[in-house]
Amino acid sequence: MTTGRVNPAHRLENQGITGLGNVYYNLIEPGLVEASLQRGEGHLGLGGTLLVETGKHTGRSPKDKFVVRTPEVENTIWWENNPPMEPAAFDRLHADMLEHMKGGDYFVQDLYGGADPAHRLDVRIVTELAWHALFVRHLLRRPSRDELDGFLPEFTIVNCPTFKADPKRHGCRSDTVIALNFEKKLILIGGSEYAGENKKSVFTLLNYLLPEKGIMPMHCSANHAPGNPVDTAIFFGLSGTGKTTLSADPDRVLIGDDEHGWSDRGTFNFEGGCYAKTIHLSEEAEPEIYATTRKFSTVIENMVWDPDTMELDFDDDSLTANMRAAYPLDYISNASKTALGGHPKNIIMLTCDAFGVLPPIARLTPAQAMYHFLSGFTSKVAGTERGVTEPEPTFSTCFGAPFMPRRPEEYGKLLQDKIAKHGATCWLVNTGWTGGAYGVGERMPIKATRALLTAALDGSLSDTEFRKDANFGFDVPRHVPDVPEVLLDPRRTWDDHAAYDAQAAKLVKMFAENFAQYEAHIDDDVRAVAIG
Repeated sequence: MTTGRVNPAHRLENQGITGLGNVYYNLIEPGLVEASLQRGEGHLGLGGTLLVETGKHTGRSPKDKFVVRTPEVENTIWWENNPPMEPAAFDRLHADMLEHMKGGDYFVQDLYGGADPAHRLDVRIVTELAWHALFVRHLLRRPSRDELDGFLPEFTIVNCPTFKADPKRHGCRSDTVIALNFEKKLILIGGSEYAGENKKSVFTLLNYLLPEKGIMPMHCSANHAPGNPVDTAIFFGLSGTGKTTLSADPDRVLIGDDEHGWSDRGTFNFEGGCYAKTIHLSEEAEPEIYATTRKFSTVIENMVWDPDTMELDFDDDSLTANMRAAYPLDYISNASKTALGGHPKNIIMLTCDAFGVLPPIARLTPAQAMYHFLSGFTSKVAGTERGVTEPEPTFSTCFGAPFMPRRPEEYGKLLQDKIAKHGATCWLVNTGWTGGAYGVGERMPIKATRALLTAALDGSLSDTEFRKDANFGFDVPRHVPDVPEVLLDPRRTWDDHAAYDAQAAKLVKMFAENFAQYEAHIDDDVRAVAIG
């Protein structure tokens, strides 16, 4: 039996997916919530949310992600970062997964990746779990009902968590697999219930396809001034740096919180929703995001809840610290109706420096911006993982290495060219520690970070006096209203200046050692600003 609206000339059987049980095409939110509950996939939470758990996989499995080595991508994939799978192994994986699926019920969502119609990707997601279909319906962009009648997907993702891969037979690493085949325009996901694999697979596709059109794909959030999309700001940052929190500014319009493109027409969101971390989420600090955890069809993933009251526990990380909520963008009151913005006027690169070395804000030249973009620095802190006893640097190039199928310098060059063409001002913002490293100092006050960002975005920060940082060579403001001057000079916040100097030298060395891998691929102006 088939149910739902779909292009009659492009059902699953037209794609060679046959012998299934019931197939549900493009169900909307009530139908997907109902199906999830009927199938025992989750529980109904307060406000009509859907409470689910993802089993042993509570995050992505980047080591289980492969790109099929075909002639058309042989010379364009960054193979050191994207392990190859041979075409014959993929074909066996595909055949075995289709056989496994026979007789089972599946949910199909036909969706768009990209708010700009000129550059969007039409993608079909076939899921074994109804709640995965609900999740991806939130996270991608939804066609109108009439558009579904002629929908033709460019790529198809098949996600079957109950299928277990065979490493020897399928050329993978474990029984979990994510395999991207650009030639066949097909992605296969098996062995993981973590819904984020669906979202990031589409992001990876766009990261490969868009640079060929001169479009910069970005792992960033974005907002613009009210009534003025020309005044757009983008926020690059890895997990824990404050990307979602700082872009959700009540005085600005939210374009999106995670993935965007920068074309000759401006900035556009890839997504139609948000996937927010909820650990320690507070109604006082983030009221809009908090409110989504009681709105109909929000997917609440891996959170502990009271079986009597159904109240969520935002501090219990016994399932995972990576607890999340997935909801449509229009659940945020100041979200853009079009998810489109202008060319970025300001580019913010967020880092959480647990070493207590970096200033709370610094202005970057275009060459310095490319340097820090390629570096993608933040920190893991003691206690976050077993065996971590002191701050550990994390360098994730382009602020999203796991999703970059091309060499990082290609994205860096695109960013550098667009900055030069459109005149964006670039800033490095440290939301990490001040007054000492983690365990001694304190987290950068959010009030100070917001004041600095406000000054950067309204242009007043550019008019202040700057000093040259002795370690990194970028410009640091000396005076900013509503920000203690001592905070702007991290060395002064340390009781032991010699200890600061030693810590700074250590961090500079880490940057230099990490950046050595890019030096053969970059221009002289970027090489000239490399530190160490």
